[in-house]
Amino acid sequence: MSLALAASALPQPVLAAGTGAGAATLAVAANQANPAFAAWADRFAADSVRINPQMATATQYFSGAEQDALDRHLTPLTPAQRAKEAAQRAAGLARLKGWTAGSLGDTQRTSAAVMQWALENASANAPFEAYTFGFNQMSGTHVALVQFMTQTQPLRRAADVPAYLARLDQVALRIDEAIVRARAGAAKSLIPPRFIVERAQTQVDTFLKPAAAQNVLVASLAERTAALSDLTPDARAEAIAAATRIVEQRIRPAFARVQALLAQLHPRAGDVAGIARLPGGAAAYARALASSTGTTLSAAQIHAIGLREVARIEAEMDRHLRTLGFADGSVKARMDRLNASLQPAASVDPRAQLLANYSAMVLDAETRSTALFNVRPRAPLAVKREPALTEASAAAHYSMPAPDGSRPGVFWVPLPGPSFKIVGMRTLAYHEAVPGHHFQLAIQQEMTDLPKFRSQRIFGGGSAHSEGWALYAEKLAMENGWYDGDVPGLLGALDAQLFRARRLVVDTGLHAKGWTRQQGIDYGIGAQEVERYVVWPGQACAYMIGMLRIVELREHARTMLGPRFSLPAFNDVVLTTGSVPLDVLAQVLDRWIAAQANA
Repeated sequence: MSLALAASALPQPVLAAGTGAGAATLAVAANQANPAFAAWADRFAADSVRINPQMATATQYFSGAEQDALDRHLTPLTPAQRAKEAAQRAAGLARLKGWTAGSLGDTQRTSAAVMQWALENASANAPFEAYTFGFNQMSGTHVALVQFMTQTQPLRRAADVPAYLARLDQVALRIDEAIVRARAGAAKSLIPPRFIVERAQTQVDTFLKPAAAQNVLVASLAERTAALSDLTPDARAEAIAAATRIVEQRIRPAFARVQALLAQLHPRAGDVAGIARLPGGAAAYARALASSTGTTLSAAQIHAIGLREVARIEAEMDRHLRTLGFADGSVKARMDRLNASLQPAASVDPRAQLLANYSAMVLDAETRSTALFNVRPRAPLAVKREPALTEASAAAHYSMPAPDGSRPGVFWVPLPGPSFKIVGMRTLAYHEAVPGHHFQLAIQQEMTDLPKFRSQRIFGGGSAHSEGWALYAEKLAMENGWYDGDVPGLLGALDAQLFRARRLVVDTGLHAKGWTRQQGIDYGIGAQEVERYVVWPGQACAYMIGMLRIVELREHARTMLGPRFSLPAFNDVVLTTGSVPLDVLAQVLDRWIAAQANA
């Protein structure tokens, strides 16, 4: 990527954020660490986790009896729960005003800024919660609870089994709470498009198809307890029988109620894709963009950035495609032909070999990363195929390792077939695993000099930071010769960049310019991805906007430091700072630049 073009793609107010006099003033004002703030922040973060038991489990934030008790409860989806969370946020923001006006150390001032941004962002998002629909195909309650129980709920020892069963017994209640919420949204005409209703219907049908004994919630318990040395065969059999009863008597009827709700909504749903179709949709989209990108960029500005980047990347891809003999047709058509020429033989199911290839790519990336990073994660990484329930609609993604080491980081790969995107495999591994999300999230979790609430991402910097880093990781591979001798792989990397640029165009097109679902597909985005943007407005814009900002910060540091600039040191600062809003990262980097200049 041309850095000059990347910088010019952003309006000047965004380029200036976090640099210059304001950041210098902040650095001068910073004092020694304030023990009182540290104690308050730790208490506030812990209280925030306590009211969200599923977050407590995902982060294993506590220990002993308190953690064990939280591991038995699913977070309610009720108005009372939302009110409790809102009150917690308001109390935190009120107290933060006093702390930020006083004396804080540099790390504490960063922590306070992160907390403030996260709390304000969550509060601003709360009125628009129903706009993403409680039973969407990406993160709907019917999907999220199954994923949580089968992937996140701990089953490390025999004592965890009762907690699994206790939570399993609450799934139906949470489903019913989500139904109440969805009906309330429908009463305000907050109904998803018909094709989204149909995707959710397919998922619910898939869940209900097997008998209770073969249901994924029972099968996961059976599979995961088979390796527990302290669980007797009789106790395991009793637990599986109990889970089967809960699924049969409570969970399947609850999913049938979701089925009935979706059937009722289907005739009321239309074909218009964008959020602007909904009452208050324009305001909801503006908020979604602000939350996802961490900027004040308008939909029109983001659309223009996308068009500019698409044109630049396609020109570069055209040059490389011609070297391989693909000279005719659109870039997309030629990439499709290139990918088709690389498909594995159809005579044998290639999925096992593709997973093995992904694992080899991750190992190779770990070796190559030694030249670009001084800090690397200790947690192991596993490559796994996406579960059947969500494989048809899921994108590749990463899940964090358990802090106690009981679960590795996981790079989840959907392989629905029948064709596979071979040209993009290496780039996908770099994005989701190494040096992308695995480096970013596992390192943050392992940082002992960050407050626990930052290392565990109780308060974070939003999608622009996390997805911006992963796209920056892809760019590092391109810049540092990882594709030398592999033109198809390089084209796959450029295609991934093009994909994120097209996302800017399609997301804003759908939600601000009246584009149809088919227009998004015709622009070069797959149907499943377009449908993802429909239910997660704005989120797809975080990637390219975040990456451009990180690259700009890097080039600012390079300019300021000259020969003292170290790419590994810059990368380490970004990673060890953890998940922060990108304007806060700019302030951290200004202090780092000053320290390096004075060293």
